[in-house]
Amino acid sequence: MAPAISLQLYTVNAALEPDLDAGVARLAAIGFDTVEAFAFVGRSAELKSAFDAHGITATTGHAFLVQQEIPLPDGTTMTAPSHADTFAAAKELGLEIVIDPFVGPDEWTTREGVERVAARLNAAADEAAEHGLRVGYHNHDHELRPQIDGKPALQVLAELLDPRVVLELDLYWASAAGVDVVAFVQELGDRIVAVHVKDGPMRSGISTAEIPHDQTPAGQGDVPIAEVLAAAPALEYAVIEFDHSELDVFDAVEQSYRWLAATLDKEAVSA
Repeated sequence: MAPAISLQLYTVNAALEPDLDAGVARLAAIGFDTVEAFAFVGRSAELKSAFDAHGITATTGHAFLVQQEIPLPDGTTMTAPSHADTFAAAKELGLEIVIDPFVGPDEWTTREGVERVAARLNAAADEAAEHGLRVGYHNHDHELRPQIDGKPALQVLAELLDPRVVLELDLYWASAAGVDVVAFVQELGDRIVAVHVKDGPMRSGISTAEIPHDQTPAGQGDVPIAEVLAAAPALEYAVIEFDHSELDVFDAVEQSYRWLAATLDKEAVSA
């Protein structure tokens, strides 16, 4: 069965903030019936009302589960909501999987650091299960650059996680880290249930430390997205995201949606 096409709402957050209903209506007009929630704790009822009005559900969402104090680009920190508040909001919104989107680079340079991340995600999985939810982790490039025992740190994490904890692999950041993403997806098998469909030119020096401005709609860059989709046996969600785009954001999202829908349809026919 083909994965559901989704959108990480961070991509269009600037457009949603002034008029949530109008922004969600534009996503529905493109064809989305599933999205990935962003910053949903404290506004789950508002989001659900807008989603319900336009035939959209949010089945995955990003929320911090591992670190309590989150460093921000401006040098300040934010305090993450409690697990209890996070899972209550997730349940109200109708999520199935709560995905931690970021654990700082320091934890990925040693086995001990990765073990701490795994232990906290495993504990969060126990809490989430009480609400009928799953938990997962989403990568950037800094979880894949360090090697521990000859493996990318994210792969070591996967080996330490409870089977209930899933991964959402960001294909752009994995490629930027120098990983053979097709082989990596095949290696991790059914651990990967979601991918971030993100594209752009690949070159040395790409890092989250300075987000590139030339990310492209899916299928127009160097990330082997189609090959990954064909290689992922347990994929449930293909989640479109842009960290930054010089294009009109809704136009870029629609181009990605059309390409992804056509690509998944071809795979279904060939299967």
